Amino acid sequence: MVEQPASCVLLADRHHGLTEGVRGLLETAFSTVVMVADEDSLFDGAARMQPDVAVVDLSIFRANGLRWLQELKRRCPTVAVVVLSVHDENSVRRAALKAGADAFVLKRDIGTELLSAVDRAGAARPPRGDGDEIKERKGESCRSSS
Repeated sequence: MVEQPASCVLLADRHHGLTEGVRGLLETAFSTVVMVADEDSLFDGAARMQPDVAVVDLSIFRANGLRWLQELKRRCPTVAVVVLSVHDENSVRRAALKAGADAFVLKRDIGTELLSAVDRAGAARPPRGDGDEIKERKGESCRSSS
């Protein structure tokens, strides 16, 4: 489980059946889990919510390689990113980590490795500012703008 419970996670995957299972797992460690199914929704949701962690499947992106990761980090500098993939080639893992992912999990290992990857990713993320207050209600930003 997550050592310092994060409040909010954004889950981006276009495979609804798998996403529901991953959501259930993440809900054991997060007070809010929001699911999105495409690239535009990921960026919009991340900008609006400012989540603690984004768990993102590589397959939702249409093009541009891993540039999406740099864009996500630009829009949400403190977000920890865990990349999910069905591709078990070391080159895919290395490329994702080099592009800025905080952790990488193969989809076949989600049940055993996702929460520990979230732990590692959360430990790697920059601290939030003093004005960042956590909201507990679903559907709102994870941060207040005080």
